[in-house]
Formats: sequence, C-alpha cells, structure tokens
Amino acid sequence: MTDLVRGILNVIWLVFGGLWLALGYVLAGIICCLLIVTIPFGIASFRIAGYALWPFGRTVIDRGPVGAFSALGNVIWVIFAGIWIAIGHVVTAIPMFVSIIGIPLGIANLKMIPISLMPLGKVIVPSDYYIAGMKR
Repeated sequence: MTDLVRGILNVIWLVFGGLWLALGYVLAGIICCLLIVTIPFGIASFRIAGYALWPFGRTVIDRGPVGAFSALGNVIWVIFAGIWIAIGHVVTAIPMFVSIIGIPLGIANLKMIPISLMPLGKVIVPSDYYIAGMKR
C-alpha cells in the first residue's frame, strides 16, 4: 500500500470513527491513571489511542510470552474497559461496511478488537518494519 493510499485511508478513518475511538481510549486511559495500580492500563490505553487515531501503515505484534501480571492485567482490562471498547469497534465497523469505500475501514476496525481486549504484551510498529522481517 502506498503512502498516498495510507494517508487517504487514515483521513477517512479519522473522520468516520477514528477520532471517537481514540477519545474512548483516552478516556479509559485517564480513568486508569487515577489509581496507581492501574497506571499500566492507562499507558497501554494511550498507546492504543494513537493507533486508533491513525491505524493504516502500522500493525500490532505480540511482544512475546506475557508474564502472570500481564495476563491477569488483561483479564481485569477485559472486564472493566476492553469489552466496552470492543463493542465500540463493532458499532463503528457496521456503518463502515455499508458503503463500498468503507469496507477497508470496517476491516481495520475489526482488526483492532483483539488489542482492545488484551492490550498488555502488544507492540504497535510500522507495517513496513514488520513486513521486512525486522520484528523483534
């Protein structure tokens, strides 16, 4: 995908759902940062907010096996925030699939559901970095 196509898709994404999704992640991050124990969730939420704002040209990869605290953190995240953000992705994906131009946006929206459910242990990298086989 060329940079021009990525830019066009990102602008369309931003207008038709990306801004609202990113605001949802920022709100979840702010709420998580209120308590000291949930600050890692807040940091992960802010990281994903940037990805939700401008997703084309970037991809999500696993950092590797997560520890017990990250696994427990992901379970807590799913219960309190992840399920609601995942529902937000589904709700915004449905109208995107209605138009032909929105199908790639709907697909991208559905691809974000796994990271919205289990954000700890994931890394967001440029697609070119990952495709070239330079993943760590």
